[in-house]
Amino acid sequence: NKRQKFTLLRIVLSALLMGILFFIPAQGLVRLLLFLVAYLIIGYDILIKAVKGIISLQPFDENFLMAIATVGAIVLGEYVEGTAVMLFYQIGELFQSYAVGKSRKSIAELMDIRPDCANIEINGEMIQVDPYEVDVGTIITVKAGEKIPIDGVVVEGSSTLNTSALTGESLPRDIFVGDEVQSGSVNMTGLIKIRTSKKFDESTALKILDLVENASSRKSRSENFISKFSRIYTPIVCVSALALALFPPLISLLINTETQWNQWIYRALTFLVISCPCALVISIPLSFFAGLGGASKEGILIKGSNFIERLSKVKTVVFDKTGTLTEGSFKVKEVKGEDVLEIAAYAESYSNHPISKSIKEAFGKNIDKSKVYNITEFSGYGVTAIMDGKEVAVGNKKLMDKLNIEFCPLSLSGTIVYVAREGKYLGHILISDSIKKDSKATIESLKKIGVHKTVMLTGDSRVIGEAVANELKIDKVNTELLPSDKVNAVEELLSEGTLAFIGDGINDAPVLTRADVGIAMGALGSDAAIEAADVVLMDDNPLKIPKAIKLSKKCMSIVYQNITFAIGIKLICLILGALGIADMWLAIFADVGVMVLAILNAIRAMNTKNKDSTEILMKVDKDFSDKVEVK
Repeated sequence: NKRQKFTLLRIVLSALLMGILFFIPAQGLVRLLLFLVAYLIIGYDILIKAVKGIISLQPFDENFLMAIATVGAIVLGEYVEGTAVMLFYQIGELFQSYAVGKSRKSIAELMDIRPDCANIEINGEMIQVDPYEVDVGTIITVKAGEKIPIDGVVVEGSSTLNTSALTGESLPRDIFVGDEVQSGSVNMTGLIKIRTSKKFDESTALKILDLVENASSRKSRSENFISKFSRIYTPIVCVSALALALFPPLISLLINTETQWNQWIYRALTFLVISCPCALVISIPLSFFAGLGGASKEGILIKGSNFIERLSKVKTVVFDKTGTLTEGSFKVKEVKGEDVLEIAAYAESYSNHPISKSIKEAFGKNIDKSKVYNITEFSGYGVTAIMDGKEVAVGNKKLMDKLNIEFCPLSLSGTIVYVAREGKYLGHILISDSIKKDSKATIESLKKIGVHKTVMLTGDSRVIGEAVANELKIDKVNTELLPSDKVNAVEELLSEGTLAFIGDGINDAPVLTRADVGIAMGALGSDAAIEAADVVLMDDNPLKIPKAIKLSKKCMSIVYQNITFAIGIKLICLILGALGIADMWLAIFADVGVMVLAILNAIRAMNTKNKDSTEILMKVDKDFSDKVEVK
């Protein structure tokens, strides 16, 4: 940007002027004036910031330290060193600016999903309007190559979408009439028409942008520590430098020995340059920022650096079953009893639950909703309704027991839906789900990266739950749970270490909120997920769970490396400076050199392309069937 180019120009001009001065035999006032020009070219903005800090009674920052140290060096006649300190400091600042810019650019490229306009047809003419002006239910047209501006449902045409900006996956997605589409996706092939289902400011693209933009405001304990550390540390080193400049000469004066004011003032100024906390103040937030950006590139949206810190410490991972470890694409496998499928389809006609959808798909006929009314849903049990004037009940065995309906409990491979009419049991529907092909690799990978315990919570029967847990080698399974039971189960597990809960984000909001880290999986467009979860995985691939934990561990490792390295080098150099062993050139390394090295280390957090255990396990697990039925 222009600011970086201008800073680079100042660095070049100042460096050239200093180089020329080595070959010009200027002495005295002329030499001083020439060095002052070089100094002011490179350092005028730092001096202005230092003065503003003093005026606002908040002087203790790196600008104040640099201004005092470099001006003091020039006053002592150390023109080269004073100017060089400011020059190298600005080089470090420029480097930091480029590093932050790279991180921001990466996120900006990933999040370049905000559409500029929407195409709507008015009186046979296609016009472009601001997406904010489009109402829910409006038909918009999206041409090949354009971004989908607002969430909606395809009503005409078919195409292939590039959803990589949302999910981190490059695999295109085919869409047809009736399919839901999310804003931010790119229409790659055919022209499609979409009926909008949300307003623009409630759409997926805007929610994701808001999430990413606000992530940096949620600081980790490490960042808060560095902020507090700097506020206390800077005044202490200023007082220490003042004491170093005054006390030894005064003691020499009192005991009638030679008083070397210049020597001790020079040591104090060197001490100030060395003490500048730039490496910590810059590299720690940058490490987290780079970590957030790196995770975002993989379709893993982390709501703040505090959650990176928590995620790195996860020891217990708790899964919801349906839609998380299993496909959630239920299919009716068996129907026993007269009118059972029709009654179930009508009773479930207003529900969007995956099981309800599978029943309606199996029924395959238009449902006249006027025939059914007084629908009452019992969470974790099922539904009751009035159909053709008769009371019907559709649900699990708990619902049958609740309504005192006599029936024959079954133990079959799948989810069993019992159906009754007028208090009389009619029969059942058997529905099966399938395990996701990557679920087994996910559990293995979690154990390899240090997760001590894996747990599955499900509302399904013990037979189904234990079958899935055994197939995936999950340590513990709790079955036949209501939503409130899941919260209680998580409460009990919280004492065993930092806990992450992974759910589909729709009916798991209470548990996502209660866990140390709530991870919503496959939450594209799910309002409940984005609101309740701390981490949002933008597709339904469970392998992104260990990847998220591994990325957080890498980020925290870089943070601790930078803290240890920066403080360690500073302490050594401070002691050497106080003893007079270190001069301004070592001070430059201790400040700018350490800062540059820490920044280089910090931006490693953006690199997510290293081959990791999840990718290896994907290859090992490639022959795992896509359609493993729950036994």
